[in-house]
Amino acid sequence: MVVDGVEPARRLPRAQRREQILAAATEAFARSGFAATGLEDIAAEAGITRVILYRHFDSKTDLYQAVLDRMCARLDAHVAQPAGGFTDASIDGLLEAAAESPAGFRLLFQHALREPEFKERIEKFRADITAAAFLQVSALVPDEALARWAAQLAPVVAIEAVIAWLDAGQPDPAQAAARVRQAVIGVIGAAAASDADCSFPSFPDTASMEGPAS
Repeated sequence: MVVDGVEPARRLPRAQRREQILAAATEAFARSGFAATGLEDIAAEAGITRVILYRHFDSKTDLYQAVLDRMCARLDAHVAQPAGGFTDASIDGLLEAAAESPAGFRLLFQHALREPEFKERIEKFRADITAAAFLQVSALVPDEALARWAAQLAPVVAIEAVIAWLDAGQPDPAQAAARVRQAVIGVIGAAAASDADCSFPSFPDTASMEGPAS
């Protein structure tokens, strides 16, 4: 029998079915946002009926929260949080988590902050990242105000660099972590630079970078 235009779903163990729903919800929420995505949309994405979905989640809010929890757990599995701050391995872990679930990464770091019901949690999550970065940056940047500036900016640069890498089609994955680290180190270097060091040249003139005229 067909219900709501969906073929009867094959019976799966409860944990496996829950994971299937979470994966489908991650894609649907990242594509259309929380408000515009209905449970019917997620059921269709997962290839199941609404009845099956309601056996696992009581509401759309409950499901969205579980999607965020799932991505946070994925990050925890890939990104260690040492007491001294971030390490090179932190960037590798960010990229691994993003490549494993591009939609989940975008949902956590881009979309959830726009959702009033989840904004507070994501702001707390970002504040924790900034605090961890400050532990490391403050040891390199003696000026506390500049250290706080860099600690706020460095995680944003890392996250946005990873999202841009996803958007660009994940180019040169072997060197991606090194490129992201270079961008983050640039932020820390700018904060640590003396007044004399801050007299950087302007951006390169693209005309001067072109080859000889044909």
